[in-house]
Amino acid sequence: MESFEKVTGLVALLDQANIDTDQIIPKQFLKRIERTGFGQFLFFDWRWLDEGQINHDFELNQDRYKGAKILVTRQNFGCGSSREHAPWAIQDYGFKCIIAPSFADIFFNNCFKNGLLPICLSEDQVEEIFCQVKNTVGYKITVNLKTQKVITDDGLIYKFKVDEFRRYCLLNGLDDIDLTMLHEEKIGKFETDHLLQLSIPSKSNR
Repeated sequence: MESFEKVTGLVALLDQANIDTDQIIPKQFLKRIERTGFGQFLFFDWRWLDEGQINHDFELNQDRYKGAKILVTRQNFGCGSSREHAPWAIQDYGFKCIIAPSFADIFFNNCFKNGLLPICLSEDQVEEIFCQVKNTVGYKITVNLKTQKVITDDGLIYKFKVDEFRRYCLLNGLDDIDLTMLHEEKIGKFETDHLLQLSIPSKSNR
């Protein structure tokens, strides 16, 4: 997993609450066994019309949001099923960070496990960002995980909280497998000792 320290990027808005994971990545696209390649299907039912034409009314299809790295949306983002493909699709599309007033718990946890940073700001702060982005084409934000600050293009600063262990994992690029491998030496010793114990006959079998 790539480490996350700081990202500066264009902001895209998604002005809807309670967006569920079936909209983030519809179920018909969950057949892939890799973690990559899901970005093309992100918000598929909203991005495309039934005739296969692009839906120009959908926010993320606007030219002004092309190449955006930070997604700002409304409360309870990522609700619904627990599919881990949702953060995979968001990340594969190019987003590094999501800012919202609240997230569904499982989606929130899955983001951290896959190197995607979800940030909770107050509804007033999110609304302030919405207003600034709507009024300014090319509006950018800097997200600094080390200092736990969101710094806007016009100098506004919002502090955010992150669990210290999750922050450590993101800063160092450690997923669950990486964390396990940090104890590789101890695991190897345990396995060796366990095999040795199995090879020694117990007193009752002598």
